[in-house]
Amino acid sequence: MLFAEIPGFESLKVVLTQAATSGHIAHAQLFAGQPGSAALPLALAYTTYINCTDRSETDSCGKCPSCVKYGKMAHPDLNFVFPVATSKEVSEAPSSASYIKQFRQFVQDQQFGGPQEWGAFFGAENKQLNISVGEARYIISTLSLKPYEAKWKVMLIWLPEFMNLGAANAILKVLEEPTPDTLFILVSESIEKLLPTILSRVQMIRVPPFENDQVEQFLISHAGVPALEARTIAMLSGGSLSEARRLMQEDTSIYYELFTSWMRSCYAHKYPELLQQTELFGKLGREGQKGFFQYALSMLRESLLSHEGAHDLVKLPEQELGFVRKFSAFVHTDNMPDILDHLGTAWMHIERNANAKIVFFDTSLYLCQLLRIAAPNCEEA
Repeated sequence: MLFAEIPGFESLKVVLTQAATSGHIAHAQLFAGQPGSAALPLALAYTTYINCTDRSETDSCGKCPSCVKYGKMAHPDLNFVFPVATSKEVSEAPSSASYIKQFRQFVQDQQFGGPQEWGAFFGAENKQLNISVGEARYIISTLSLKPYEAKWKVMLIWLPEFMNLGAANAILKVLEEPTPDTLFILVSESIEKLLPTILSRVQMIRVPPFENDQVEQFLISHAGVPALEARTIAMLSGGSLSEARRLMQEDTSIYYELFTSWMRSCYAHKYPELLQQTELFGKLGREGQKGFFQYALSMLRESLLSHEGAHDLVKLPEQELGFVRKFSAFVHTDNMPDILDHLGTAWMHIERNANAKIVFFDTSLYLCQLLRIAAPNCEEA
């Protein structure tokens, strides 16, 4: 994988390439990002760059024998460890080696996917993924060998937070004192689950979420999503391309109509209409209900920005922008914290399988009061 194939992150790419060209390569590095981030693609592009034999100041050549093998994730000096479980194909003692072909295909197809997508890809069903002590022994034995043909022998551990305690403790010594020309690359989505003893032995590289514009362009160019729908999905994705892919399977087009009618009914205290909207909300399904509350949070954030005069930061389709400009009169720093708190609580209750209709109507009653705190003499949304 090349840096050029990953949208954005220009400053981070410069840091990585300069570290490689200057020879200041830490022997153990942790790429930390949220689910759906570019952490794994950046880690792969970085290791490709380090071993490229004809690299430029900004990227790998993509043509030398090393780059060709790295592009196929089949270089003899590139080793992978990742969480696995039993499946129809592997019923006993699963290991990374058991699924290496599937993993290569998974990264090619879903380079921004996470553990849930990976488990579904190789057929783990609902089984718990795990990196076992046996994998730790594989790491130690593999790294005891010298590189075959590259300058650096790379051990890439994807999702090390899935290591059990025995496996994590077993690699501490080799992580701190690896053999010469050995490079550890860890890629994590939940660094808070890693042992402090592991975190203390690695150089942290924080990978920020994608910008909404980057998610939008990716959906349009790679998935053929219409521009208006792509913008809505990008706003809901939280900078995660895996979440954006999931949202593509949902009908987000109804969120705008439901949100605007909901806010108007809450402000006007139209309780019969709120009861009708409760029925519509109940038909969305749990993921759709969570998505709607996420959409509502995003629209309220844009409304607050508009209220505070930060119009350049509000990037919405024309229809949504028109509503936000009017509705912004009713949200401000006095009522927004309570509004966000109630919406966040509602999202949590839906996540925990609470009765969706009760959650929605209860939240509506709170909003009826909070929206009336808005500044007087404002045009109705």
